[in-house]
Amino acid sequence: MSEPQNEAPLAHTPLHGLHVELGAKMVPFAGYDMPVQYPTGILAEHNHARAAAGLFDVSHMGQVRLDGADAARALESISTADLQSLPVGRQRYNLFTNDRGGIRDDLMVTNVGNHLFVVVNAGCKTTDIAHMRTTISARCQITELANRALLALQGPAAGAVMARLAPESAKMVFMTGRALNVSGHDCFVTRSGYTGEDGFEISVPAANADALARLLLKQPEVKPIGLGARDSLRLEAGLCLYGHDIDETTTPVEADLVWAIGKARRASGGFPGAAVIQEQLARGPARKRVGIRPEGKAPAREHTELTDTSGRRIGEITSGGFGPTAGGPIAMGYVETTSAQLDTPVLAVVRGKPQPARVAPLVFVKTRYYRG
Repeated sequence: MSEPQNEAPLAHTPLHGLHVELGAKMVPFAGYDMPVQYPTGILAEHNHARAAAGLFDVSHMGQVRLDGADAARALESISTADLQSLPVGRQRYNLFTNDRGGIRDDLMVTNVGNHLFVVVNAGCKTTDIAHMRTTISARCQITELANRALLALQGPAAGAVMARLAPESAKMVFMTGRALNVSGHDCFVTRSGYTGEDGFEISVPAANADALARLLLKQPEVKPIGLGARDSLRLEAGLCLYGHDIDETTTPVEADLVWAIGKARRASGGFPGAAVIQEQLARGPARKRVGIRPEGKAPAREHTELTDTSGRRIGEITSGGFGPTAGGPIAMGYVETTSAQLDTPVLAVVRGKPQPARVAPLVFVKTRYYRG
């Protein structure tokens, strides 16, 4: 362990001062000083995002622009999605894979028309950008958009708020993106997010981020939301957290993310680890990501061992906690495929004590993405 004085100082997003002003509890996350909660607390923030609209600072994520006529084909060569057929204005979930079929990162790609707009995870952005530059920089221009912030407005009232500030946003549906003027701020907006709710992610020049965030927070439906509620919201929606539920040792087949591989590409391959993934598609994986519903009141956290009813280890929880909207403890993790059927009884070993649980659907709360 390194001495504290040798640790790199935490980076700040353009909204750091606003978080402090709002009384946020700040914690280290992916090298940044980030708000985990505000004075109202995680439960209230979670419930507000489900009932109205919450504003999240996700400026720690990596934003990248790919230019060039071969950009889509080049990015396809190191990832799983079908990008050459992606229509202008559409967004697609994508995976970087390694030669073993493991997931290097999950990312979002939008076809802007004259370039691709890519958003990668905060903890992976340095390695992701280096990976792209090493593998495809001869085929397209790669520009890190380090001078931009990223805000996420999420919740059932997000559409009404955005329509008030940027009327053209009302034409957008889930997984689309376009340039918009949001009350005088030139932004690139996608109708997407990571809560299971309708919402938008708003890329804005860093210099304008504070003013735009304050404008959004002035709207009566909107309150600030921290990383704590972001985690419980995404868990209820069955969404993976990179480094926990997916990583370089898990494949898209094991992770129940086959839908992130273009249909034609499942047969044709052409991306790292394709042969491993195709083998798993043909024969089935040895383990699968599943939802877990503990039957008691005690949450089963990450790294909780899962056993069958005889006590034999069959897997491990990768994310777990209390689901406020789900009304109890929820979790996801990996189990042997033979134990992955819905309603299979399992035991979660919580603090050394086996607690009854069942395999459940991965989505614990019905998603409400706006599809028009």
